[in-house]
Amino acid sequence: MNRKITLGCMLIAVSLFLCAGQVFAESQITADVRETIDQVLEIVADENLKNDPVLRREKLRKVIGLRFNYKQMVMRSLAKNYKTRSDEERKEFTLLFKKLLENSYASKIENYKDETINYVDEQVKGKYALVRTQIVRKDGVIDVDYKMLKDDGQWLVYDFVIEGVSLIRNYKSQFSKIISTESYAALVSKLSKKIDDLEARKNTDAENL
Repeated sequence: MNRKITLGCMLIAVSLFLCAGQVFAESQITADVRETIDQVLEIVADENLKNDPVLRREKLRKVIGLRFNYKQMVMRSLAKNYKTRSDEERKEFTLLFKKLLENSYASKIENYKDETINYVDEQVKGKYALVRTQIVRKDGVIDVDYKMLKDDGQWLVYDFVIEGVSLIRNYKSQFSKIISTESYAALVSKLSKKIDDLEARKNTDAENL
């Protein structure tokens, strides 16, 4: 996988879960995103949880997971390869993908800095919505869009577009390349190893307190 591109996209995307800045007259869709951000901020700022990184990570993963539509993310990132997978394979891959994003995002959120998030626009077309935001940093402004889908009455994120680059499209390209040049099993193995590395890093951090 192109780790530099993927991790770079993740690092910018997770900055959205930092500090809420100016907002426009928002609807419930943007309010839902803000609610998730507020919950994350509360967890990160909790002094008691700073002494219990395992519990903090657990809480962060739970909050983040409730706002992501992992099924849609997997379907779109695997694309045509999703159709050829069995129900069991789809279930396994969704769990791996969920663990990958949860661990990656949580590890970066825990080290957040004082960026400010501005909510600048919202577009809705049927069951799809786009929430446009800006990350205001000391060295400039980064445009980040949330792509959302209404599922069972709840608006969930299925993609991030960072400075015009789609996180899921990036995964789609990488996954497709690995499957075509190696195999689907190789992709699963690579994801599993990446998750193990992230989990090991989390446990090491806890031991070093």
